[in-house]
Amino acid sequence: MMEWRVRGCVFAISFSCFLLLAMAQITAPSEVNALRAVKRSLLDPMNHLKNWKKRDPCTSNWTGVLCFDKIGTDAYLHIRELQLLNMNLSGSLAPELGQLTQLLILDFMWNNLTGSIPKEIGNISSLKLLLLNGNKFSGSLPDELGYLSSLNRFQVDLNKLSGPIPKSFSNLNSLRHLHMNNNSISGQIPSELSNLSSLLHLLLDNNNLSGSLPPELSNFPDLRILQLDNNNFSEAEIPSSYGKLSRLVKLSLRNCSLHGAVPDLSSIANLSYIDLSQNQLTGSIPSNKLSNNMTTIDLSNNHLNGSIPESFSDLPSLQKLSLQNNLLIGSVPTNIWQNMSFSGTARLLLDLRNNSFSNILGDLNPPANVTLRLQGNPICSNANSKITRKFCGSDAGGGDILEKSTDSNLTCPIQACPVDNYFEYVPSSPVPCFCASPLRIGYRLKSPSFSYFPPYADLFEMYVTCSLNLDRYQLSIESYAWEERRLRMYLKLFPMVSNDHSSRLFNKSEILRIRGIYTSWQFPPSDFFGPYELLNFTLLGPYSYVNLETQGKSISKGTLIAVILAAIACAAIISAVATLLIARRLARYQHTLSRKRLSSKLPIKIDGVKSFTFKEMALATQDFNSSSLVGQGGYGKVYKGILSDSSVVAIKRAREGSLQGEKEFLTEIEMLSRLHHKNLVSLVGYCDEEGEQMLVYEFMRNGTLQDWLSAKSKESLNFGLRLHIALGSAKGILYLHTEAHPPVFHRDIKASNILLDPQLTAKVADFGLSRLAPVLDDEGTLPNHISTIVKGTPGYVDPEYFLTQKLTDKSDVYSLGVVFLEILTGMQPISRGKNIVREVNLTRQSGTMFSLIDSRMGSYPSECVERFIDLALRCCQDKPEVRPSMLDVVRDLENILKMMPEIESGSSESTSKFFDESASSSSLAYSSRDSYISSYVSGSHLVSGVVPTIRPR
Repeated sequence: MMEWRVRGCVFAISFSCFLLLAMAQITAPSEVNALRAVKRSLLDPMNHLKNWKKRDPCTSNWTGVLCFDKIGTDAYLHIRELQLLNMNLSGSLAPELGQLTQLLILDFMWNNLTGSIPKEIGNISSLKLLLLNGNKFSGSLPDELGYLSSLNRFQVDLNKLSGPIPKSFSNLNSLRHLHMNNNSISGQIPSELSNLSSLLHLLLDNNNLSGSLPPELSNFPDLRILQLDNNNFSEAEIPSSYGKLSRLVKLSLRNCSLHGAVPDLSSIANLSYIDLSQNQLTGSIPSNKLSNNMTTIDLSNNHLNGSIPESFSDLPSLQKLSLQNNLLIGSVPTNIWQNMSFSGTARLLLDLRNNSFSNILGDLNPPANVTLRLQGNPICSNANSKITRKFCGSDAGGGDILEKSTDSNLTCPIQACPVDNYFEYVPSSPVPCFCASPLRIGYRLKSPSFSYFPPYADLFEMYVTCSLNLDRYQLSIESYAWEERRLRMYLKLFPMVSNDHSSRLFNKSEILRIRGIYTSWQFPPSDFFGPYELLNFTLLGPYSYVNLETQGKSISKGTLIAVILAAIACAAIISAVATLLIARRLARYQHTLSRKRLSSKLPIKIDGVKSFTFKEMALATQDFNSSSLVGQGGYGKVYKGILSDSSVVAIKRAREGSLQGEKEFLTEIEMLSRLHHKNLVSLVGYCDEEGEQMLVYEFMRNGTLQDWLSAKSKESLNFGLRLHIALGSAKGILYLHTEAHPPVFHRDIKASNILLDPQLTAKVADFGLSRLAPVLDDEGTLPNHISTIVKGTPGYVDPEYFLTQKLTDKSDVYSLGVVFLEILTGMQPISRGKNIVREVNLTRQSGTMFSLIDSRMGSYPSECVERFIDLALRCCQDKPEVRPSMLDVVRDLENILKMMPEIESGSSESTSKFFDESASSSSLAYSSRDSYISSYVSGSHLVSGVVPTIRPR
């Protein structure tokens, strides 16, 4: 007991400091209440740390999330999972949550939290699960949430959110589940969301969305569920392109004010569920055969005409065909059910009410598990009393009831199982009359792809037990009910049966394991059952001890003392912090004054690199006049400077927030001084005084490759020149990977970091993010990667590096491949929500690749372009192991150059003037006036008409 008290006090002290400091910095009462509520839940480690998993090996005997050897206000930095679901918390979330920079899971589901979602959550770049559903959050969704590039699951459904869907959400490249249903979100669905190439489930139903349905949503390569029910897309039509969602399982657009025709969805192989009811759709129902997996077709309450398609008679899994309240005519085909083989639990509902069906086609004698509704059709006014009596009444029929065998319970003695203590007989126990206490779980399927559950009950039980690593008999479905197309159920999980009846309960570790699988979303994905929700995980009777409520009470005094001590300690900390801030400000002032003297004392001399004074830099740039500014980035601004010897240089001046320490800055200069290659920008010198850090490079008068690819550029590059630039860039990077000592990974290759000299020779620049390649470890082995925080520019970053934080030479290969695609197409890596790699792959698969080629490139040999495209896409493969090495890239580019035809030097002045005499201009400098034989393709005739523009930095 004493050990628990000590641990509780240690935990309370460390976390109370953080919470009290946070409360001292805010004024909103609701935020104070929220922090206090969170504090109350966190100060009882026995009660709630069971929901958390420790990621850092800080201790060996505790299941918490803090490193207890680091007591203090910074302890919260080590939290990996914050799960406070279904705890009746109130108040609002504090912005200080954004300081939990190592967080992987943020879970506040099923509480009573109010207020807005803090934009500061967007700072948690590591976050994978953001689960805020089932609360009372209001206001708009912050744009900053689009920064969560690692996010896999985003759930804010069942709140009171309003405003539009931020376009920044198109940057959530890892997102697979986006659930925003049951809110008041308004505006149009951004077409930019089509950039989410990993998305599986998009649930936006029950909102106030309007406008049109973006055709671009058909670009989702892996989308399984598209659910947009109960919105107001007034006058909009269902884009025919949705028939290209090749992996779709469920399409639900009920009650969306849609017009136009029903799209042809016959090419979607696994489609199981279609609900387009309660719209204003017109025309006939498409006659092409739908998927054999089809369970539900609901086209009711529209303005459809024509007859029932004959293809509906060949759907073996059909459960529901609802066509009521339309303008359909003709006959009711009885072969819809005659061609089906029904199992004992199968059912078919045919709802054809309120149409204009005049007769029955075939023998009207459906089996008992077929419900036919014909009320409101002319056929019901005929004299056939059999039809009128059986199919024209208002009887609902077709109830959804799951029958369970209870034979084992009937033969067991009632007194032998203490029901009052939450014990009961295991229904399907392999040992007769085995009595045990189950775990009770509230569970909901949010978007299942069926309308009648009993035929899939066994499959569902198998799915759940396999996911939990339990035997089939350990699961019992106690009850279930449909709630607005969602299936709510209550499950019982029984402990494993043993012959001696000695263990009739789950032990604590098993309870935590099962609950952990649910709360960390470790269930394998099931497109048919769709996404799930854990509504509650009730611990009653003999399991109440897991809450540790009695032990929690026994340490309450110790916890109270800890809180008081923490408050006193934090008051002292606040005073110390104030003193420290004042001291730092004075030190910074003194540091600035003495910077010049300090740097002059540093004993460092680097061959070939000159140390400039601040005065020399100021004179070279006319005191850093804006007229000398040629660019800027995250590091700082870049100026054009003229030195005292009249040489022209580029001076990169670090902004204050980018300043490094003296040692780090000079170490970087020493690294850059060792890199010498004709395709790398040369370092001329540096300045490190008067609080300034500057790097001086040779000046590239022709700017960046990005400038030349821009549609605003006055001069264009033909294919030969672009190929020459690509080869130069690859050679520069090959030098970094193989000839530099030690080798260097660039980590930020992009078109704006490839500069062009007067002869248009490519020179790779900006090594601010570069990292040295791995070296031999103590065992003499060479690691194949560097573990590092992800850096780089969106659109160019290797997806494998992004996910694993493992940097390799193949990361540079991927980035260069993106540059190659830019060279070919003139497109930006990410433009208007479209990713260049995915766009080029899609057009290549469809055989329309040449429609993306930059029209400003002029004519080109098609075979060479095709090989260049192939090389670029191989560089951009998701898996690093299948990408070529940089040496292979250089060799392939050289081979493509050899394929280029020898042509008379009739190049235009605008291109040939950039090559010196040593260049092979006969094979490189092609003008737009060059004419090729018929085997070559003129890009100007194949442009799609929409070429994304690029603005140079």
